[in-house]
Amino acid sequence: MSGSAGPSLVTSLCGIVMRNPVLAASGTFGYGVEFEKLVDLNALGGFVVKGLSREPIEGNPPPRVYETGGGMINSIGLQNLGVHAFVSQKLPALARLDTAVFANVFGYETGDYVEVVRVLEDHAGLAGYELNVSCPNTRHGGIYFSSDPGLLAEVVSAVKRVAKRPVIVKLSPNVAAIEPLARAAESAGADAISLVNTFIALAIDARKRRPRLGAGFGGLSGPAIKPIALRLVCQAARAVKIPVIGLGGIATGEDAAEFLIAGATAVEVGTATFWDPASPLRIARELAAFLKKERIKSVSEIVNTLEM
Repeated sequence: MSGSAGPSLVTSLCGIVMRNPVLAASGTFGYGVEFEKLVDLNALGGFVVKGLSREPIEGNPPPRVYETGGGMINSIGLQNLGVHAFVSQKLPALARLDTAVFANVFGYETGDYVEVVRVLEDHAGLAGYELNVSCPNTRHGGIYFSSDPGLLAEVVSAVKRVAKRPVIVKLSPNVAAIEPLARAAESAGADAISLVNTFIALAIDARKRRPRLGAGFGGLSGPAIKPIALRLVCQAARAVKIPVIGLGGIATGEDAAEFLIAGATAVEVGTATFWDPASPLRIARELAAFLKKERIKSVSEIVNTLEM
């Protein structure tokens, strides 16, 4: 895909050279190793493992996923095996891969994020971290890190003090304005931002008069959110100088191109992997075909080229 026969998809993100700008998103690609019989992991631009916490989390009661018009709603509850089990059971296999692997990290107070990153820093095999800040801060009365620039800056700067690898901050769309949060992450030292996370949503069974999901509310993802995600990526990219990774409803190569044109340096593919586990590879091929048809030699030429 990046040879002389076609357009170059080679992308540099926070100093990390990737063979293409398409990554598999956190939460939809497990720990990566589960997909190695279905996908050539080394052909990916990279991938983000599911969120890691200080201690194991069992997650929310079932049902956890519900298909809706143009997408899906999930309420997994951040189920994961915990950072210590991850480094002993999953990371050794990931360290053998020739692709960029990012660890998604979350917590309920700043110290949780710092401790998870501190543990990961002692082990090889990761290219960087993606901080999921869409969690309520239990020390500050349940205020979400993602909706308060001060809390966001606090957690980012604390992680940056212990992290030697690049730190990406994954922003939530459930805010009044994205620009203050993007700037707060940048000012606190974030190397990049990614957006968007899911939209808070509700599905109802009208006959039972109960939510479709065991936990009630869930996160909406998939093609239905793409136009809003594009708007937020565009606004964030115009507010900061650090790289932006775009995600939200990407299912085709042209979808990916739209996010790059809006200002993203790279993209992440999430919900599409539920019906097509190899969708990140397919989307990269389709992106290359789009560039060739448009007579564009390098994917970098379309980044942040939106005219409006």
